[in-house]
Amino acid sequence: MSSFLRPAATGQEMTEPRRIAAQYRAITSHLAITPPVSVVIPAMNEAENLPYVFKTLPEWIHEVVLVDGNSTDNTVDVARELWPDVKVVKQVGKGKGDALISGFAACTGDIIVMVDADGSADGQEIVSYVSALVGGADFAKGSRFANGGGTDDMTTIRRLGNWALCTLVNRKFGARYTDLCYGYNAFWRHCLDKITLDCTGFEIETLINIRVVKAGLKVQEVPSHEYNRIHGVSNLNAVRDGIRVLKVILKEKSLAKAARRRPAPFSVSVPRGEAS
Repeated sequence: MSSFLRPAATGQEMTEPRRIAAQYRAITSHLAITPPVSVVIPAMNEAENLPYVFKTLPEWIHEVVLVDGNSTDNTVDVARELWPDVKVVKQVGKGKGDALISGFAACTGDIIVMVDADGSADGQEIVSYVSALVGGADFAKGSRFANGGGTDDMTTIRRLGNWALCTLVNRKFGARYTDLCYGYNAFWRHCLDKITLDCTGFEIETLINIRVVKAGLKVQEVPSHEYNRIHGVSNLNAVRDGIRVLKVILKEKSLAKAARRRPAPFSVSVPRGEAS
């Protein structure tokens, strides 16, 4: 897959917006990209938060995929009013992981960005994620603890739990993450061919982070600031979901050990041109 950066057009070319738009997507007056970008937003009863979420999304993105987790409010109607071309996916299963997997399958862009629907993420940061990807990374991982990042929505116990689990993943899988349980990430769509996603809950981010490393994909962390949820209450439970994340880590490590112990297939080399 080819991608490149180049200056936005100037002079006479600017008088031909239709032709230019077909060639690339202008991000700033000095930066443009060719890959289309899909933004996946899993949402359940987030009608009050969506105006804040959609307000920050850049106009140059290719599509917005809203995965509705059987909302009982007017989440879908609000999304369609805010972004008329929004692609709505009705979630069949349950859980954030299931929602994201359904959203990924519906994307048509070359780049996929994961954004929460609670207003905690700033859509204007998407340009940083896309820049990391077109600059050579396979997976752009948001980090609240990288230099330049931050969080307004993390209790002491969650901060300690995230640090402990992140340290465990780094030691067990040779990663260099500064943040583990964060849902603001982006990647090339072809990465889905190299990792299998098969969990349904909040542990989906951890699973993605681990399997990206196991697949040998190039990761670049992107500093990100997490804001407080604007309306409603999060379904995240620090203890319950922390245990689920730990189980994923231990399972992935056991799978890695089993793969190393598995003997290589026996083969016999037959000289070319001779019958076997």
